[in-house]
Amino acid sequence: MKAKVFDKKFDDNKVDIIDDLELSTLKRPNQTQKRVNVDFPVWVIDSLDKEANRIGVTRQSIIKVWLVERLEEQAANKALQRTNR
Repeated sequence: MKAKVFDKKFDDNKVDIIDDLELSTLKRPNQTQKRVNVDFPVWVIDSLDKEANRIGVTRQSIIKVWLVERLEEQAANKALQRTNR
């Protein structure tokens, strides 16, 4: 299918375009996974487990969420600092 035809189908919103997509080759930028090993003191693991259990997620999930939140916060602070100069 030509891009113009696909764009028209999408823009007209008359036809479901999902059947026209090749989802098996779908890639999300910056979302590839890479395994890392991190050593924590026992008290950190215990604290992570307690918090994870409290909110009903896995230890790995809470670590990921907290790290992403911190990285986003730092990026926002850096952007704010640049605009305040």
